[in-house]
Amino acid sequence: MTSPTSRRSYGVKGAPYAFLVPAALLFALFFALPIGYAVWLSFRKVHVSGLGLGAGARTEVWAGLENYKDALTDSEFYDGALRVVGYGCIVVPVMLGLALLFALMLDSERVRLAPFTRLAIFLPYAIPGVVAALLWGFLYLPDVSPFYYVLAKLHLPQPNLLDGGPLYLALSNIAVWGGTGFNMIVIYTSLRAIPAEVYEAARLDGATPLQTALRIKIPMVAPSLVLTFFFSIIATLQVFNEPTTLKPLTNSVNTTWSPLMKVYVDAFAKGDIYSAAAEATLIALATLVLSFGFLRAANRRNKQEAPA
Repeated sequence: MTSPTSRRSYGVKGAPYAFLVPAALLFALFFALPIGYAVWLSFRKVHVSGLGLGAGARTEVWAGLENYKDALTDSEFYDGALRVVGYGCIVVPVMLGLALLFALMLDSERVRLAPFTRLAIFLPYAIPGVVAALLWGFLYLPDVSPFYYVLAKLHLPQPNLLDGGPLYLALSNIAVWGGTGFNMIVIYTSLRAIPAEVYEAARLDGATPLQTALRIKIPMVAPSLVLTFFFSIIATLQVFNEPTTLKPLTNSVNTTWSPLMKVYVDAFAKGDIYSAAAEATLIALATLVLSFGFLRAANRRNKQEAPA
């Protein structure tokens, strides 16, 4: 017979697992299960018999890697991936550079109104992506934008930001405007965690504020920079809201401008959920490889730079 003491010990040891059960169920139902179902669909296709009419004329069969082969050889999917790469080459360095700059400025002893400034920089992140894209889309339209009105009054050139190469800058600006504040908060929090004794030692050694920032602050917040870069890669590969929202405003953004938009078109416009599942799986794999590849490279570099 189990003693009361043993039952209490078992209950204490099992308490953490009991608290994990709701989170594990939600993770399984709304994350793991949909991913598994999408992967399963990516290996299936519809087989049409005859004219495709009548009961049983359309059956779901095993397709193997056929959907993946079609996705990798699809010019629209490939072109969308190239556009996202160009988009990411603008967004990621500019966004992280500004976030680091703002964090260093806010960590300075001479800064004034630091709480208000932090809130002002972070506030765009709190605005939903669709709303932000609509706001900037209004400012990009020559007929209604107040900026174009001012440029016209000053007899200055009025570039079309919704056509050609400037379109990348217009889309990147929306992402940078919305994401810089979040990354700044992450880096700024790491800066505030640096012991004050480190700054005092640098000051006694005669280090200038610029030298302190370059030789102490930035190296010590390197893990936060890696984390923000990790998040930025994921967000860049999954860009959807900005081009989708700006699409009605310009002919330069087609329905398959990004790979995720191609997934949406195949799944909901063409009704080909099998090809869409394969494309979504490829996007997830690319995100996984790039993100964890970068993390592994960063960890290897940290181990090499660590003192023996």
